[in-house]
Amino acid sequence: MEMNSKKVVGVFFGGKSGEHEVSIESAISVINHLRREKYLIVPIYIRKDNSIGDAKSVLKGKINEEGVYFSRVNIRRGEEGSLIKFSWYENEIEREFDFFLPVLHGPYGEDGTIQGLFEMADVPYWGCDVGASAVGMDKVLMKYLFIGNKLPVVDFINFEFEEFRKNEEKILEDIGKRLNYPLFVKPARMGSSVGISKVKDEKFLKDAILLAFKHDYKVLVENGVEKAREIECSVMGNFEVYSSFPGEIIPAKEFYDYEAKYGNLDSKLLIPAPLGEDKILQIRRLAINAFKAIGGKGFARVDFLLDKDENIFINEINTIPGFTTISMFPKLWGYSGLKYEDLLDKLIELGFKLFKEKGR
Repeated sequence: MEMNSKKVVGVFFGGKSGEHEVSIESAISVINHLRREKYLIVPIYIRKDNSIGDAKSVLKGKINEEGVYFSRVNIRRGEEGSLIKFSWYENEIEREFDFFLPVLHGPYGEDGTIQGLFEMADVPYWGCDVGASAVGMDKVLMKYLFIGNKLPVVDFINFEFEEFRKNEEKILEDIGKRLNYPLFVKPARMGSSVGISKVKDEKFLKDAILLAFKHDYKVLVENGVEKAREIECSVMGNFEVYSSFPGEIIPAKEFYDYEAKYGNLDSKLLIPAPLGEDKILQIRRLAINAFKAIGGKGFARVDFLLDKDENIFINEINTIPGFTTISMFPKLWGYSGLKYEDLLDKLIELGFKLFKEKGR
């Protein structure tokens, strides 16, 4: 095995969140597009109970197994320079990891938790660091940072479970006074539209809030955008950030919920989005500014809403967007001239550079 010439990358996938299955699909796509001449690949499957499972049984028949090592992975107390240590075994010889690729969507993967583990292990990884990942996962904190940076967002109200339990009547009254139907009710810290409801009438509002509370103890309720168009733009970079051409989603359902994203092939992706040149440039600039507002590094996907007059609102930012074969993030970069294999190389390169720039 050419250990000295190839980087050993650990691909984390699965996880405890409601996006477990999507993470598996993303990992399959990533593993199949990693260049074997550059990388040795160790898949690390995280079960829904957050324990390490059998990656081979999950991926068997779905990936090109050349250069892939379904190895026993060990996590133990670290030595000098780190608090913990990850290692893998090749023919019972203990090996080090060179780099980590978290392909974990939603809580416990996209929210800074596993990034903190990588920081403690003192191993480079791709994507946003702990702080940017945490803010990017929390739609409430994210919106306040956007507002602080004078970026356009829709009006919203947020509250936590205990607050709602004690002041339900007042909160529902405030929503009626401050916001306009239709409304969107969302768990603050979930992705892929899990737990989100579109509410057209106040009689359905409480049920939508209770549904959102099943996924997080923090909820936000925000104005819907009339005749909204859903636009997405990919960004990448550490200190110098670039944006892709934007794309438009035509959802198969009334809005782009989890089923429309991953279960309904009738949803359409229009790349590039059919917009004027000025509007495209404005969206690309806003995507970069949103990424910088949360302190983003590496890569992300920024989602926008356009109203009937083409006013732009930033909906959210995804710091570990989907990497499946139908996901917008790699497709947008593909249209912008970067094929999937080159995109992965670039994202790994950015991770190594950021690790060095941290002065370690």
